Amino acid sequence: MHASAPATLPGLPTGPATGHACGPTPSADTLAWAQRLVRLNTVSSGSNLSLIETIADALRELHVPLRLTYDDQRRKANLFATLGAGKPAGLVLSGHTDTVPWDGQAWVRDPLGGEVADGRLWGRGSADMKGFIGAVVAQTRTWLAADLPFALHYAFSYDEEVGGFGVRRLLADLRDAGVAPRLCIIGEPTEMVPATAHKGVYRWRCHVRGHAAHSSLTPFAVNAVEAAARVIARISGIGDELRAGEPRQAGFDVPCSTAAVCFVQGGIADNVVPEDCRFHYEFRNLPGVDPEALQQQVLASARALEPAMQAVDATSGFRFESFAEMPAFRARPDEPAVALALRLAQASGTTHVAFGTEAGMFQRAGISTVVCGPGSIGQAHQADEFVTLEQLARCEDFLRAITTQGAEFLGR
Repeated sequence: MHASAPATLPGLPTGPATGHACGPTPSADTLAWAQRLVRLNTVSSGSNLSLIETIADALRELHVPLRLTYDDQRRKANLFATLGAGKPAGLVLSGHTDTVPWDGQAWVRDPLGGEVADGRLWGRGSADMKGFIGAVVAQTRTWLAADLPFALHYAFSYDEEVGGFGVRRLLADLRDAGVAPRLCIIGEPTEMVPATAHKGVYRWRCHVRGHAAHSSLTPFAVNAVEAAARVIARISGIGDELRAGEPRQAGFDVPCSTAAVCFVQGGIADNVVPEDCRFHYEFRNLPGVDPEALQQQVLASARALEPAMQAVDATSGFRFESFAEMPAFRARPDEPAVALALRLAQASGTTHVAFGTEAGMFQRAGISTVVCGPGSIGQAHQADEFVTLEQLARCEDFLRAITTQGAEFLGR
């Protein structure tokens, strides 16, 4: 345990970190906050308000100003809080509060148990990314007492896992309010190695409307499954073309953009020409590659099929809907957010990650951004998800160093 553990935020029990660990362990406060957040069910299909209000209540007791932005149904909220309101520049510590579900996974541990054992904190979201959020909130008293010469912001969003919808509303609210932080650290699991690039993730739904008939009368029908299959084949072909000819970008596990169809549903019986079919697909584009140009190729393939379909039934055709847009991200090596993260992590280099984050959206808002947080993406979304206590301790050291190192990068 660290010798200089900060005082506990209001309403949170204290106690020593438990479980066997081979390396450093986090303070009792960081571990308790991480456990508390893991024990709150914030699967994206439900509400995250239990977590948001838990954090908000603790911050209100410390007189930290905050703002909440809700979804249209007010079932979910983002939290944006500022330590040192009115001070210049500003560093954002960002994390998403929603998690993926665990239905159908073979868990041995309780997904909401927050159990500490074998040098690990177990549970859904422990790595992705409640460990980081807990470590941030646990530092609040320390940062307030330090009276930093710059503003420090918390940005905790909803619905990152299903398309990054919450952070869009959060950033729009900041823009409207004239709040313009300078730097952002997003605490996704990178094993505390600063990540400076990831691909974009763009997903679409396609619904194909055909015209049903007995399967013996196919000339009088419009087969929605077959029409979908032709467009699916084009998407596959785009993927082949990217793999064969797109310029590579070093540092990625897969150094080209990719295309994938991951869900198809259609048809009702063996002897009925299907009237409906739907499928979902995605492009994961390298930084600098335009996903809309890829989507235009898909649309052209569909539109080429529609005249023949509509000659049989004028109501048949294709309908497309975008349901996830996570822009690609690349930070320059000399950006201040990257330099700060390298200093805080005491790291000698950076990495790229294969998964998408909210970094591209913060970057588009004009905020220098880097991704760096505890745990491994190899544990995220898996049964018996965990983050090691050693990683939480390293994250805590990283955050504490903001007190002494931040002013150099954010100015006095």
